[in-house]
Amino acid sequence: MMIQKAIKRHGSYPTKKEVWNRLPRRMQYQTFNRVLDYLESSGKILLDKDGSIVWTFPDNEKLERLLKSSPKLR
Repeated sequence: MMIQKAIKRHGSYPTKKEVWNRLPRRMQYQTFNRVLDYLESSGKILLDKDGSIVWTFPDNEKLERLLKSSPKLR
């Protein structure tokens, strides 16, 4: 979650190293790469050929409020 929040907050990063350096806590680099792979496969980020990372997942505050106020189905 902290990687996702860091990328989402900034919008885009030129390199993986910049994201790694701006994380509030340290984690293993292998775990960091695995999380980036997951975010890319789920369509939340794009990794460019030059290594830049861009947040692409559509976030909408109105949609989030609607989902929170909607009734839960079993």
